[in-house]
Amino acid sequence: MQITLELSEDLAQKINGLEEKLPQALALGLDELASRPHEGFNGFVEVLEFLANLPSPEEVLVLRPSDSLQAQIDQLAETHKSGALTAQETLLWKQYEYLEHVVRMAKARAYLKIQGRADAA
Repeated sequence: MQITLELSEDLAQKINGLEEKLPQALALGLDELASRPHEGFNGFVEVLEFLANLPSPEEVLVLRPSDSLQAQIDQLAETHKSGALTAQETLLWKQYEYLEHVVRMAKARAYLKIQGRADAA
């Protein structure tokens, strides 16, 4: 397959003399991109690492998304409302919904633990 690309001057200078290695460089770059988590995954990591540290019930109840994660969710929610999600955005939206479900479950259990302590006192 033949592909025609428009490149920046910077990139054109970098590949000058390496034309025969472009298929290999493209394959390596595509493999690298495919191995990276989806955009926004860092927000999942924040929440999962927080929960993996076995926080107290009080800490769980005050858990909120970071500003960057909230911004990603807000942007995706706007796109979702307009019905214009791409396939990748739809997958990410479903992942956010599941993450929210997990956090709600953790908060519900944390609340019950706190209530149990209050009842025992």
